[in-house]
Amino acid sequence: MKAERTGEVFARIYEIVKRIPRGRVTTYGQVALLAGNPRLSRAVGYALHVNPEPGEIPCHRVVNRFGEVSRAFAFGGENMQVELLESEGVEFVAGRVPLDRYMWYGDE
Repeated sequence: MKAERTGEVFARIYEIVKRIPRGRVTTYGQVALLAGNPRLSRAVGYALHVNPEPGEIPCHRVVNRFGEVSRAFAFGGENMQVELLESEGVEFVAGRVPLDRYMWYGDE
């Protein structure tokens, strides 16, 4: 992706992630789908890793397709991501968020 295009894609990703409600999660793939290209899952991961506004863009609410948190969570490690989700009422079963219970698919 060219620099200006990357900026546009990241901006779309950040706007989507800002809409994830407290106590819910979504996946990298779902963010990519909502951003207009389901093949951009890795770009979503990178965008969240360089999140310019961690207090405003709740990247901790994005998990992988299995409901697992990121081992490379940029803002305090995977334990911090778990703590942030649990503080919002998200539960973990065998180290995973049960997506059937907490998944956000878009504005509902």
